[in-house]
Amino acid sequence: MSGLSATILGCEGPRLSPDEARFFAEAQPWGFILFARNIEDPTQLLALTSDLRAAVGRDAPILIDQEGGRVQRMRAPYWRQWRPALEQMAQAGPARAARAMYLRARLIAHELREMGIDVNCMPLADVARETTHPVLLNRLYGTEPDTVIGAGRAVAQGLVAGGVLPVLKHLPGYGLGEVDSHLSLPRVSATLEELMQVDFAAFKPLADLPLGMTAHIVYEAIDPDLPATFSRDLIGMIRSEIGFEGALMTDDLSMGALPGPIGERAARACAAGCDLILHCNGDRAEMALVLADTGALSGAALARCERALTQRAHPAPLDIAAAEADLADLLDGEVYG
Repeated sequence: MSGLSATILGCEGPRLSPDEARFFAEAQPWGFILFARNIEDPTQLLALTSDLRAAVGRDAPILIDQEGGRVQRMRAPYWRQWRPALEQMAQAGPARAARAMYLRARLIAHELREMGIDVNCMPLADVARETTHPVLLNRLYGTEPDTVIGAGRAVAQGLVAGGVLPVLKHLPGYGLGEVDSHLSLPRVSATLEELMQVDFAAFKPLADLPLGMTAHIVYEAIDPDLPATFSRDLIGMIRSEIGFEGALMTDDLSMGALPGPIGERAARACAAGCDLILHCNGDRAEMALVLADTGALSGAALARCERALTQRAHPAPLDIAAAEADLADLLDGEVYG
């Protein structure tokens, strides 16, 4: 046992109250995640990340979803406003897309580290289809596994060079999802052969990344009853077929796709083989229930989480002006959203 809870938790607002700090000090989540409600300006945000770590008494990882486009918690006027990834991929063209995505990720990482944030929830290796739900579609990198793999690797390398750990999502693939898992549970009826050749194939070359996130989706060919987050069969496929050996977190436990009370959701995800339970909305009563049904980080899950954190590194030197100029050249001057 580590004394750490196998959770990643959100906080209520832009400032940490003394009562909330005491709650986190006792809970000892493995890490924290930030959303737009937590962010006002650089001075405030840097104070918040410092206060969160002070509350737990250690250099806890702090996560964010800073993909660019619609899913971007840090926004103008203080931070760069990116266009959706799928639009940038098309704009750059096949020969330049991976390099453009690397530079985008490297600049994002620079902004995150300046604010004390050291984990970013990307790359996305989901393969886009015409039927992919709009909540996800333009966040993706392409319609072919090879394109997605190249861009995904470039994004991961850009983040790591900037001292930020990447999170591979949404394992084992959300591209066939036709409903929004924030609201309801997607079901995928594709054959195992199609999943292996397309969706799983896009994740396999990226399986060495330190952190991953599950998809709240039913894959009927593997488990007709349970979403991947709750399914031992699907988690087994992520580990064996895809070969992912990093620390595996759930997608947000409070999303509408998952059935049952919040504590029961945490227990089921842990039983299925998820290493970390992600709870994002900052609701204190819900977090208490999640903590009670999650337990301490231990065993193989603890080892994977510790191994992930050993890959946090100091950012490599970056000539920001040169990186921006390089990116502008690749994108014919149309860089930002």
